[in-house]
Amino acid sequence: MSIKPIFYGALAGLILLGIYFGILTLVSGWNFAQVQFSDFWYFIVSLTGGFGIQVGLYVYLKNLVKSGRGSGKILGVTGATSTASMISCCAHYLVNLLPILGIAGIVTFITQYQIELFWVGLLFNLLGIILMLKRIYLFKKL
Repeated sequence: MSIKPIFYGALAGLILLGIYFGILTLVSGWNFAQVQFSDFWYFIVSLTGGFGIQVGLYVYLKNLVKSGRGSGKILGVTGATSTASMISCCAHYLVNLLPILGIAGIVTFITQYQIELFWVGLLFNLLGIILMLKRIYLFKKL
């Protein structure tokens, strides 16, 4: 296995973490971002790590396809599935964008369920990783 999937996975996780801090800092200030991270670091690190793993698995699968071990149709299906999974797993980050959009009522509602949204994000993360591993297994079986 090449280092490329690991590199891209780690990079994707770091970029997502940077986006998280950037949005929170813009919306509520650096101190708030630090407090939020301190309070929920185990969720945030798990979510960004899961996202990075999915990106790494996607790059790995894409490299398998490019090496001539399959058709472009498989890449299209796995790419679409992976993209949907990654978007789903990170949908909870939209909570941080809602104040910018001026939807205060929804922000209040979602803030009350922040922990539950983190758990949903982790579930989608896990499902996305399982899906990617299944695709890799099926592809290698061809």
